[in-house]
Amino acid sequence: MILAIETSCDDTCAAVVTRGGEVRSTIRSSQADLHARFGGVVPEIASRRHLELVVPVIESALADAGATLADVEAVAVTQGPGLIGALLVGLSTAKALAYGRRLPLVPVDHLLGHVAALRLAPLGLEPPFACLLASGGHTLVLDVAEYAAPLRLGGTRDDAAGEAFDKGARLLRLSDAGGAALELVARDGDPARFPFPAVLRGQDGHDLSFSGLKTALLRQVRELGDGLPELRADLAAGYQAAIVRQLVERGVGALDATGRSELAVVGGVAANAALREALAAACAERGARLSLLPPALCVDNAAMIAAAAFAAPALEPSEYLALDAYARSPLAG
Repeated sequence: MILAIETSCDDTCAAVVTRGGEVRSTIRSSQADLHARFGGVVPEIASRRHLELVVPVIESALADAGATLADVEAVAVTQGPGLIGALLVGLSTAKALAYGRRLPLVPVDHLLGHVAALRLAPLGLEPPFACLLASGGHTLVLDVAEYAAPLRLGGTRDDAAGEAFDKGARLLRLSDAGGAALELVARDGDPARFPFPAVLRGQDGHDLSFSGLKTALLRQVRELGDGLPELRADLAAGYQAAIVRQLVERGVGALDATGRSELAVVGGVAANAALREALAAACAERGARLSLLPPALCVDNAAMIAAAAFAAPALEPSEYLALDAYARSPLAG
């Protein structure tokens, strides 16, 4: 069994996963309420909270799996990208646990973890396939011939899709649940009431852009003024539709460019119901398969880090004590 630890941002996560891809346990402790008053994640606060939570979360993961450290064969941990202080908490903890029992340590790239979650049960997806990765910090279009080395076809030129959802929720003065709150309100709205610009439509390539949509939403909010509450649902629906439209276009564009017959979608935004429905329709129209993870495996979690460890080199104790965290992934370009 692999014990995995994930602390790249504001979620403290641990999981126990077998080499066969069975998730024996996965624990995720969110700091969303802690950062809500600040309108975003405060790195120093996140790091301090990780220090308080990391050991209890690991203990809970082991207990839920019916395992102890004596059953663990290797320790996997997120090395980057993310907030350096937060990453170092998880990395230092993983080093200590692994070194104390002379276990191999597997450092994992967080983005590769999102993709590797597809190999976990019950999906158990094997390459090749095209992949759309849409999370709070990254948006990428990938061709996955093997889990260890996906090929980057394109990515966002500015903001990530998840960040666009979260910022949109704040502009609409919704609760601090971010994109989830916007999705909930948008269900009761008319997306045609406020049409948003078709960003990058007609341009070659696989890149995405969301900053212009945020600016367009800000202008609409200012124009509505006191009339915002009455039209909030319509505005949310139109804004969400614009983000979803761009993601779907780039997702099916990856299918066309690579000749793959399957599209997989990962990352926190992949839990969005409107995106799932639109992708399902687009893939059905092309006769392509669509692979979607359960929502719990779309958001940051440690099970995906364990899954990525299957295809990553393990380091022995003499090799990993000097290992450092990194803020930016090579995959992000």
